[in-house]
Amino acid sequence: MSGLPALFRKEMLRFWKVVVQTVVAPVVTALLYLLIFSHVLEAHVEVYPGVSYTSFLIPGLVMMSMLQNAFANSSSSLIQSKMTGNIVFVLLPPLSYLEFFLAYLGASVIRGLVVGLGVWVVTLWFAPLELPHLGWLLAYALLACAILGAVGILAGIWAEKYDQLAAFQNFLILPLTFLSGVFYSIHSLPPFWQAVSHVNPVFYLIDGFRYAFVGQSDTDPWLGLLVAGACFVAISALSLTLLKRGYKLRH
Repeated sequence: MSGLPALFRKEMLRFWKVVVQTVVAPVVTALLYLLIFSHVLEAHVEVYPGVSYTSFLIPGLVMMSMLQNAFANSSSSLIQSKMTGNIVFVLLPPLSYLEFFLAYLGASVIRGLVVGLGVWVVTLWFAPLELPHLGWLLAYALLACAILGAVGILAGIWAEKYDQLAAFQNFLILPLTFLSGVFYSIHSLPPFWQAVSHVNPVFYLIDGFRYAFVGQSDTDPWLGLLVAGACFVAISALSLTLLKRGYKLRH
């Protein structure tokens, strides 16, 4: 595992050197969402008793930002390396596929957490800081970033050009995040769409993360943790299998 720290450092430097694009821009985007939705709906919507709409919205925006940026970090790094041809400098050294996976995953988790922390800090002006369940916050934040980082590795391995990666993000990642209860409670949906929402694993991540902030949720946070853990194990196993085979990397 001696190559792991070097590859991890390389991935960290890659996104940190363009911090305005990789961290500041997502924070500003989340802030715009908050300003628009809270201004329009604050006086008209109360999802949970005693919880303002702004307090309901902030955890969803924090989690959505973490998910999207954890995915973007690993997927963009791999596709850029493949398109420019410098992936060979990662494949030639005697790095194991496990080191490869952990380095890209670790950098994705760090970027997701940094962006999430940034969004949380700028939103403190809009709602009081309450964390009744700090343990749940840490568990869901780490697990969510790890899941989307692993999904980003899969997407980066599969995609052969930027168009394919953009399609993966636009037709899978964005719908899963936007339709997971970031801006609404699934109890406001018709029964059919409530059932559909329960199939979406991102819903459990956002719902459990929100529970850490407001102490209320649409489902049992233990169930969400179980679903999220199963997803992480399955996605990680698939990623490691493809890396071991060199799928679209060595061949």
